[in-house]
Amino acid sequence: MITKRIIPCLDVKDGRVVKGVNFGGLQDVSSPVALAEFYSQCGADELVFYDITASSDGRKLFTDILVETAKRVFIPLTVGGGINSVADFDRVLKCGADKVSVNSGAIRNPDLVYEAAKLYGDQCVVLSADIKRVDGEFRVFAKGGREDTGMEAISWIRRCVDNGAGEIVVNSIDTDGVKKGFDLEMLEAVCDAVNVPVIASGGAGKIDDFIKLFQRLPKVDAGLAASIFHFGEVAIKDLKAEMLKANIPTRTI
Repeated sequence: MITKRIIPCLDVKDGRVVKGVNFGGLQDVSSPVALAEFYSQCGADELVFYDITASSDGRKLFTDILVETAKRVFIPLTVGGGINSVADFDRVLKCGADKVSVNSGAIRNPDLVYEAAKLYGDQCVVLSADIKRVDGEFRVFAKGGREDTGMEAISWIRRCVDNGAGEIVVNSIDTDGVKKGFDLEMLEAVCDAVNVPVIASGGAGKIDDFIKLFQRLPKVDAGLAASIFHFGEVAIKDLKAEMLKANIPTRTI
């Protein structure tokens, strides 16, 4: 059985890691470089680095911070924020990223996923989908969860996978930062629609939330979280120990 991955997420704004609730109310956490190095050393399987205001600010991602982070991290690094062209993919990969996450850029130009996958391979292209329920429908949001695109989420994700997205990060805006568990209903709908790795994001509050996620939805490949790791509420080594007790395969240090 494939091991389940645990992935801390670094949401970066103005050069600092921040965290909020429902994509708002951001508070300062730490230096992204220091935090990334810490997670790399304490058992994280991968890291996700989002420059969360690059798209809404209409600017490019903080490459200097990314370069310094990549130097100190020895696990796969996925980077997103302000990815609007194949040239952005190229720049971020040259800065040390292993995979590139695209969200708003793909919404503006749906061909971007296809073009990037053709150049760099499906395994390099990660679709990050910010999803919220609107009138009983799963709806795709852009610009860091600020803008309702009007698009139904499951069909959008399926389209991007058909175009070459090799991995999906499902960000539930409804459960983000609430710490009451992952959005299992939303995740199940995505898992049923695609045959690529699915990463669950939004809602983890305790170790049991990860256990429940992997036991109820064995198709989910990874659990991503931010604040519970950043603020020391859950240690990754403790989480992995409990996963092994629950017969959930995971990589140990």
